[in-house]
Amino acid sequence: QVQLVESGGGLVQPGGSLRLSCAASGSIFRINVMAWYRQAPGKQREWVATITSGGSTNYADSVKGRLTISRGNAKNMVFLQMNSLKPEDTAVYYCKVNTVNGGIYWGQGTQVTVSS
Repeated sequence: QVQLVESGGGLVQPGGSLRLSCAASGSIFRINVMAWYRQAPGKQREWVATITSGGSTNYADSVKGRLTISRGNAKNMVFLQMNSLKPEDTAVYYCKVNTVNGGIYWGQGTQVTVSS
């Protein structure tokens, strides 16, 4: 089992920045891929970015160049640095991990609101 807790969300003006964090606990040695997803009001949850255990990253086209995913040195943390935020980035952001034995775990989400 892996438990995930996100933090760092909040209200920010357009063009501003936020840094989201996700802390994993439990069977963290089984973690393989870590990712961020988001869900805007009235919309389906969508993938934002992924980072593998080897450090390879991938991004949705809508966030390329503005959002950056990274992992902590202890490998139980994943971050999402969000710059040049737009109102359309408003959503609940979720952390997700995949484990080497096929497990999939989600955090509870953190709200990001981009508004003037």
